Amino acid sequence: MRLPRTLCLVAMALMTLTARAAVTLTDDNATYTLANEHVTAKVSKRSGDLISLRFKDLELMGGGSGHPAGYWSHAPTANRPVSSITIDPKSNNNARAEISVKGISGGASQGQGPGGSTIADIEIRYALGADDHGLYTYTIFTHQPDYPATSVGEARFGVKLNADVFDWMTIDANRNKKMPTPADWGKGTPLNMKEARRMTTGLYAGQAEHKYDYSAVQFDIPAFGWSSTKNHVGLWFINPTIEYLSGGATKVELTGHLDVNAGAAPTLLNYWRGSHYGGSRCDIAQGESWTKVVGPFLIYCNSGGDPTNLWHDALAQAKKETQAWPYDWVAGVDYPHKEQRGTVTGQLILNDPQAPDTKMTNILVGLAAPDYTAPAGRRGGGPTTVDWQQDAKYYQFWTRADDQGHFTIPSVRPGAYTLHAIATGVLGEYAQTNITVQPGKQLDLGQLNWKPLRHGKQLWEIGIPNRTAEEFRHGDHYWQWGLYNDYPKDFPNDVNFVIGKSDFRTDWNYCQCPRADRPNGTPWSVTFDLPQALKGKATLRLALAATSARSIQVVVNDQPAGTTGPLTDTATIRRDGIRGYWSQRDIAFDAALLKSGTNVLKLIIPPGGVMSGVEYDYLRLELDESAKPPLAP
Repeated sequence: MRLPRTLCLVAMALMTLTARAAVTLTDDNATYTLANEHVTAKVSKRSGDLISLRFKDLELMGGGSGHPAGYWSHAPTANRPVSSITIDPKSNNNARAEISVKGISGGASQGQGPGGSTIADIEIRYALGADDHGLYTYTIFTHQPDYPATSVGEARFGVKLNADVFDWMTIDANRNKKMPTPADWGKGTPLNMKEARRMTTGLYAGQAEHKYDYSAVQFDIPAFGWSSTKNHVGLWFINPTIEYLSGGATKVELTGHLDVNAGAAPTLLNYWRGSHYGGSRCDIAQGESWTKVVGPFLIYCNSGGDPTNLWHDALAQAKKETQAWPYDWVAGVDYPHKEQRGTVTGQLILNDPQAPDTKMTNILVGLAAPDYTAPAGRRGGGPTTVDWQQDAKYYQFWTRADDQGHFTIPSVRPGAYTLHAIATGVLGEYAQTNITVQPGKQLDLGQLNWKPLRHGKQLWEIGIPNRTAEEFRHGDHYWQWGLYNDYPKDFPNDVNFVIGKSDFRTDWNYCQCPRADRPNGTPWSVTFDLPQALKGKATLRLALAATSARSIQVVVNDQPAGTTGPLTDTATIRRDGIRGYWSQRDIAFDAALLKSGTNVLKLIIPPGGVMSGVEYDYLRLELDESAKPPLAP
C-alpha cells in the first residue's frame, strides 16, 4: 500500500533529521574520532590528548612548544594505557559516543603534571552527543589501597589554540578584549618575571602583559574562553558545577592567556587542583582507597556575532549545563545520578547585637568535607590541617543565598559534611558540623543563627569584611601588572590612616609593600582618639586577604603589642591579585597601652622584596574592659 504524499514527506524529513543528528565513532588504531554535524574531535589512544577539534571547517587546536593541542596535565603513562569505547553509538541509535584512555599505576608513578607525577590509576574520557556543540571531557583518579602514599600536584585540563583563528579572550566583564598577537608577545621586553612582558609592537605597545592578570574566582566564571573577530567562532570551557574543583567558592586560579613559551599560543586552562594564590592539597595515605571524578565539563563551540555575543551565548549554555547536572549518561565510575543525590536547604539569620542593622550581601553557603589532617606525602609540606579553602581531595557544593539568607544546595553527593557560610559585611564564617546528606533526600536545616565572634565592644574599623582588598586604593582595577610599584609614589610617607577622617577607598592601599628605604620594616599607622585611658584586654582583629610578608608586628603608642606570628606566602601580590587564601589573626594586648587623647597603632612588615607584603581584607579594634589583660609580648 502506498503512503499518502504528506506522510511520505514527513517520513523523509524524519529520516533526514535522524541522519543529520547522529554521532559517529571511528577507530584507526592510533586515534579515536568522534563526530556529529557540529564538531569533529580526534583523541590519541596513547596519551588521551585531544589532538584535533574541528568546528565550522576550522581547526581550533593549535601547537607551540610544550604540550600542544588539548590535554589533561596528568595523562596515563605507566605501562601501556588501555583504550576502550565506553559508550558505543551503535547501541543507542547514534545518539552518544564516549571513549576512554586508562592507565593502571600498579604502584608506579604516572601523569607528569606541572607538580610532578602521582601514584594512581588515571582514566581520561571524552563524550559527544548528537546535538552537542562541543565535546565533554572528564578524568578519574583512583588510588588503590595497596598503593604507596602519594599526592597530586598542580592538575588541570588545558588547550593551546590555533592562533590563526583566535584573537579575543573573555574571562569576565573586566577581562574581555582583543589580545596581543603571538608575534607581539615574542617581541616584548621581559619584565620582573618570565610571565610578564612590556609590549613594544601592536595594539598594546607600551603596555605590560602578564598572564596572571586574567586569573579569576572559578565560581564566578561558569563560561570563559577565546573567540575570533575574523571567523566569528568561539571556544569556551563550561563548568556546570564546581564540586570537583579545589578551594570552594572563593578559589582564584589561572584561566587563559598567551602561552609564555615559544609560539605564544592562545591558551585556556581548567584547574581542578589549583596551586596558585595559596594553593590547595590532595594527599593520599598508604593503604587509603580514594577516587575522584573530575568533570565532566564542556568544551563548547559556538558561532555568529561578535565576541561579547558569543560569550553571552556561552553563559546561556552554562545555565543549561548546570540544570542538566549531574549528567544521566555518565556511567561506570563513582558518579551518583540526580536521584541518588540529596538537597540541603535552610536560612541564615544574622545575630550581631553590636551591628543590628547589618545587611548581609553576597552570601555564599557551601558543604565541604570536615577539616582533616593531611599526611606529609612524598613531597613533604605536612602534616597540616586542610580546610575547605585548601581542599582538592574531596567534593564541595556551593550556592549563593538570597538577601534574606535562604539557600538551596542541590545535587549533593551522599556523605558527611560541614556547612560553611560567608558574607560581605560579616567578619569570619558560620560553620556547622555533622551534616549528613542521604541519597534522594532533602535535608531542611531550618533557621541557622549566625552570631559572629566578638572580643568586646568595637572601637573602630577599616574596610569591609568581604575577603578581598577590592575596596581599597587600586582594588577596583587590580588586574594589571606592577601596581605594587606605585606604592612609594602614592604614599611617600606610608599610610597614615586617621579614624573618622580618612577614607579607606583612597587612603588605604590595596597592599602593604616593603620599601627599600625602610631598613627597619615598612610601617602603616592608624591614628585614633579616645576620651579616656582604658583597661582590660584590647584585641586587634586582622582579616588578611593575601599574605607574602613573613609576619606583621603591632606597635601601640611606640610599645610592642604583639605579632601575627609566621604567615604563609600565598603569592598573590606578585600575581596581581586582590585575594588569595584568606586568614585571620586576632592580636590581644593590654588596653593600658591605650591612652586618653591621640593614639597611634602601627602595623610593620619586615624588609623584603617589593612583592613580599600583605593585603588586608578588614581591620577592627575591640575592647573588653572586664577581661584580664594578656601578658606583655
